[in-house]
Amino acid sequence: MEQSHHFSLYALNALVHEAVSNALPDEYWVEAELAECRERNGHCYMELVEKDERSNSPIAKASAKCWRQTWTLLHATFLRATGQPLRAGMKVLLRVYPQFHEAYGFSWIVSDIDPTYTIGDLARRRQEIIKTLKAQGVFDLQRELRLSPFAQRIAVISAESAAGYGDFCRQLLDNEYNLQFHTELFPAIMQGERVEQSVIQALNLINNRIDDFDAVVIIRGGGATSDMSGFDTLPLAENVANFPLPIITGIGHDRDECVLDMVSHTRVKTPTAAATLLITHLCNTLQQVADAENVIAHYALDRLQLHRLQLEHITTLLPHLAQRLMTEAYHSLERIQLKLEGYDPQLLLQRGYSITLHNGQIVKSPQDVKSGDEIETRLKQGTIKSIIQ
Repeated sequence: MEQSHHFSLYALNALVHEAVSNALPDEYWVEAELAECRERNGHCYMELVEKDERSNSPIAKASAKCWRQTWTLLHATFLRATGQPLRAGMKVLLRVYPQFHEAYGFSWIVSDIDPTYTIGDLARRRQEIIKTLKAQGVFDLQRELRLSPFAQRIAVISAESAAGYGDFCRQLLDNEYNLQFHTELFPAIMQGERVEQSVIQALNLINNRIDDFDAVVIIRGGGATSDMSGFDTLPLAENVANFPLPIITGIGHDRDECVLDMVSHTRVKTPTAAATLLITHLCNTLQQVADAENVIAHYALDRLQLHRLQLEHITTLLPHLAQRLMTEAYHSLERIQLKLEGYDPQLLLQRGYSITLHNGQIVKSPQDVKSGDEIETRLKQGTIKSIIQ
């Protein structure tokens, strides 16, 4: 091969550089998914991918860079708009232009990011998760659970070093009603890509000891409020929705509810608000108990007063009642006595009647005697003895 047909690598890459610059002189808006996103020395390095909608396998890949001066502005704008930093798995709309460097090869250079595109994609994914949960019939399961009136045994899922966890414990411990709570921490990662796996693992540990607790509290504080993506996943939402104990979330953000909030029993904004909820709930229970005690006490006093009045009335009536009963009984005895006297045989004899006896027994029928028997007839004056013939 002739020497004139040879190119050095640099020379050949320079031709490519010139060709790319001439062929693609403009900037272009491109839709892609972030396969990778990392910062280094103030610059952002991205790996872009497009996947087949049916097979979800990559059909296109490319590298992209955003230089420090541009990245500082775009990153802040994106964070304010979406509430989340750029991360792997996000769908993004980037304005790019091509760059081929003789030493570093080809890359797309990012000059702008449209956060509204990502917001729409995040909202779409969230709605897909919600739709799936509702189709499974589990979206409202947590709200059907009843928080125990005496909820004092609390399983806590949080990062052990999180400021929010400390605030939660202090709030429970120093409550003005001197109510007693028993908490146990199940440590978990509360920001970043490992949130889903870590929180699910903590829920599984609690589920193994389900009878030891009245409720679960998932709290987060002290971390970046923008990094909430880990709480918007289907597996975590399914685990929370199906959990047999009421779950209270206080993951410390004021933006729209994440899916975890939506499927939990009760959602509050902060860890301290979660503690306040538990204190108020138990305080209301104690007030109901106190009210019931007062009702029972008043009822008992009313019944005692009624019985006391009844007893006093009976005590007043008793002498009169006893006297009346004794009088009635006396008259009844008199009537009986008169009736008995009316059956006295002597009275019958006085009236001219007679009584016939045989062997001391009253003769009531001729069949009571036979020929030769001696009978005795008693009269008003004297007795006649006769022999039956």
